[in-house]
Amino acid sequence: MKLSQFTTLSFDCYGTLIDWEAGLSDALAPLREQSAVSGDAILERFGRIEHELQEESPGLRYAELLARAHERLSAELGIASDPGGALAFGQSVGDWPAFADSAEALAYLKGHFRLVILSNVDRQSFAGSNRRLGVQFDHIFTAEEIGSYKPDPRNFQYLLDRMGEIGVERGQLLHVAQSLFHDHVPANSFGIASAWIDRRAGKGGGGATVMPDPLPRYDFRYTSLGELAEAHRAEIG
Repeated sequence: MKLSQFTTLSFDCYGTLIDWEAGLSDALAPLREQSAVSGDAILERFGRIEHELQEESPGLRYAELLARAHERLSAELGIASDPGGALAFGQSVGDWPAFADSAEALAYLKGHFRLVILSNVDRQSFAGSNRRLGVQFDHIFTAEEIGSYKPDPRNFQYLLDRMGEIGVERGQLLHVAQSLFHDHVPANSFGIASAWIDRRAGKGGGGATVMPDPLPRYDFRYTSLGELAEAHRAEIG
């Protein structure tokens, strides 16, 4: 299998293009400072709580879901509720930084592929991140319009349906993502080829991402999007 055989790249955004763990760590700093829990442990708790809320309220806008996650995490840490802090956390997505290689790699890939976003956020939150990425995506699909959050199969069925409407067949699509749980597991179930961007290479645990068991397969593995772009450049000479 070669990267150059695909016409379309669909991307998870947060964790893959945007450094969501850095963004989360900064936004959760007030809770971390009020608790005796380490930064990594708070990220792990957040990841679990976020997934619980996504299953409980699949139609909730991501900004509102983040605010509820902040409230639930505060209660779990024994910290008094802070509605203002919860609201600010929910609105922090646009402030999360892009990985240093994302914009340049996307600019290169835009010249060779159709670029699609399949993200667990809402349109308004993604708009702030899109400005950081500096590229115009051909299609943007978010949990807000789909009505569910990955790894729900509906999100990947939505992706395939929309791609089918413009003539992109399943075999022409490569899904590019960091999260094995949210992205590669459902990609496997739909027979979609995938590239794992292992942004946590060398780190223990899953951080803010739930780890699946068993682990899914993937067709390519890189530690950055820049590596994927370089691999494609080498393929085509």
